Amino acid sequence: MPASIIPSLRYRNAPAAIEWLCRVFGVQKNLVVPDESGGIAHAQLSCGDGMMMLGSVRDDEWRRFIRQPDEISGAATQSIYLVVPDADVTYERAKNAGAEILIPVKDEEYGGRSFSCRDSGRSSLDHRHLRSLGEC
Repeated sequence: MPASIIPSLRYRNAPAAIEWLCRVFGVQKNLVVPDESGGIAHAQLSCGDGMMMLGSVRDDEWRRFIRQPDEISGAATQSIYLVVPDADVTYERAKNAGAEILIPVKDEEYGGRSFSCRDSGRSSLDHRHLRSLGEC
């Protein structure tokens, strides 16, 4: 069954965010629609049977409802939970790619291993939580 709940994210540098998410977390590009200013009008990325949509920050009606972390003292405004085949390997890949580690990789009391990080810093610094359970 395809995903019926799909998170939508905004990035200041959506093209760089897409490349970083694909390289570090193994997500796949399904659709990337550039806009006339070099940003992204709309993108669909998948991981397993899940999907996320993202685009560039722009001045439109949705902008009234969403803020970027640098506009609110660095607080997280969006969060994604990704299931990856090996949290330890992904943790090292994220660290080496410039992610800010918020919670180091650890065993969870409910099973699996996870860590939390912010992305590469080139974009909206959203919070990522990864757990070893499956594969993108």
